[in-house]
This record gives sequence, C-alpha cells and structure tokens, in this order.
Amino acid sequence: MANPQTPSWQPAIDLSMLQLRAQLLARIRTFFADRQVLEVETPVLSHAGNPDPYIDSFSCHAADGNNRQRLFLHTSPEFAMKRLLAAGSGSIYQICKVFRREEQGSLHNPEFTMLEWYRSGFDHQQLMDEIQALLVALDLHEQGTAIRRLSYRQWFLDYAGLDPFAVDQAQLLDYVRMQQISLHADPDQDLAQQPWLKDDYLALIQTHIIEPKMSDADLLFVYDFPASQASLARIRDDDPNVAERFELYAGGIELANGFNELTDAHEQHQRFLQEQAQRERKGLNKVPFDQYVIDALTAGMEACAGVALGFDRLLMLAAKKSSIQEVMPFPFERV
Repeated sequence: MANPQTPSWQPAIDLSMLQLRAQLLARIRTFFADRQVLEVETPVLSHAGNPDPYIDSFSCHAADGNNRQRLFLHTSPEFAMKRLLAAGSGSIYQICKVFRREEQGSLHNPEFTMLEWYRSGFDHQQLMDEIQALLVALDLHEQGTAIRRLSYRQWFLDYAGLDPFAVDQAQLLDYVRMQQISLHADPDQDLAQQPWLKDDYLALIQTHIIEPKMSDADLLFVYDFPASQASLARIRDDDPNVAERFELYAGGIELANGFNELTDAHEQHQRFLQEQAQRERKGLNKVPFDQYVIDALTAGMEACAGVALGFDRLLMLAAKKSSIQEVMPFPFERV
C-alpha cells in the first residue's frame, strides 16, 4: 500500500499491483472465452433496489422533465443478467463495479469489482467444479487436488459445536451470550421483542466464531445452507429445509456466493415480499424490488447455476494481502 505520507491524489497501490490486476482480468476473460461463455454488460442504475435485509443499496435521483426519479446503484448485476438468460442468451459472465452501503473495513469497500457468471444446464455442484477450474487457471489452486467441501450443518458442528438445523432461536441466544458476543441490543429485552431472527444469530456465530477459526484454512466450499437463507437459490427437492446454495472461503474470507438458481416466478415474488417484511422489522428503509426479473422468470428461464465472486478479494489471495485497500488503486478514503 502507498506510504501514508503520499499525497492523497496518488493511487494507493504501485504499478506491480496494477499489472497483477490486469493480468488476472485478462486470464479470467480467456478462461470464459475458451468455454464459450459470453461476456455481457448490464446497467449500473436501476429503478429497483435490493430488498435483501443484509445488503443496503445506494440511491440517487435523476431528473425526468419536472419529475425526479429515485434510482439505485446495483449491488449485483444478477437481476439484469437473469433477464438476458430468460431472453435466450445462454451462459454469460460479467465483470463490473457494484455498490453496497456497508461498513468500510479490511474486507469491504463501498465500491468494488464483482465477477458474476451463469451456466445454463449446470447445478451448484457443477458450478463449484468450474470455480475450482478457474482458480487452477489463475494459479490459485493446484491442479489435480479437489477443494474441500463441507455442508453448512457440518461446518457449524466442526467449528462452533452446534447443529444449526436442530437449535431454536432461544438456544442460539443462550449460545451467543455464553460466547460473550455483542448483540447490539439490550440482552435483558424479551426475546420476542428483539428484532433478531434465528438467521441473525447464525450469521453472528458465523462471523464471530467460525470464520476467525478458519484464518489458516485452505480453500473451502460450504454448501446446503438453511432454506431460510436460500436468497435466490432453489430448495432441495428431497429436503425442504435445505437450499442449493454454496459459499467459497479462503482462510476464513468469503470469496464467492453461488446458487442453483430459482426459476419459479411466484416463489421469487414471495421471497421479495418476505425480505421487505424483514427490512421493516429491522427498521430499515423499504426499497422497491425488481418487477422486471419477476416478469422474466414468468416468461421462462432455463435451469442454470450462478455465482458472484469478489474480484478484489480474489486479488488479495493472489497477492497475499490482508486488506482490500492494498489491492485497490483508489479505495474509499481516496475517492
């Protein structure tokens, strides 16, 4: 990273990091070209925000004659890319800037680069295979060795000593208190009155207990998340409690989040409504969801799997850096 005394107009990284960034981008594009996956571009601005209660969208206004329209910077190109898929694009990928109103830190920047792709006819297990192949192509994983895969249930059992599917909300609250994790809420407040849901406690245990224990771990896929955390993933046909979702970790840092994609328009609409209700429960601003993606799913989208991978975190892995600010030319404090 640049010396703190360096004038703030200068980039925060040196030429060698810029070159490594460019090399990785070029190799990613070659990887997908060889597999005949089409590169696409979609708008950064949208009339819809992301209703996910764990993600906060940036909003802005644009003049339309005498009217001012509220617009949102996308947190992911997912919804627009699914409109392309429904229109018959076939397998596609995109490298783009995305924006999230998150706390700035060693792993977060309000603006960052995302690699997102969708593979027609794949399920999430096949997509994990392709991610491994990409990491091999980028010299970030050894050819011929499989990346370890662990179910979400086993992940919690191994690293936190509890079964996330068997415990209830009250037991999770007791566990969190025993671990002396801050709830950012009055611990004496009646549980029924707390804005926390079971998944909030699981997320807290994940970030405060499990991920720190993985700091020296190799690459790891975690799969079969609870159905309540499905987001945009399908629910398993043989187990309604499990979503066909996975995450990729490197040394306790999440690199990617992928799904066997939900194609049911009615179910997607219901999930958007549920997410809006959760935002209201948490006291968050309500945002309009993307009706276009509902219309696209109604028209019909073929079965596919998709994943969003944080490119800057991937670059951290390649450069052996511990902070996202060490791989960005202009992190938030320099914009």
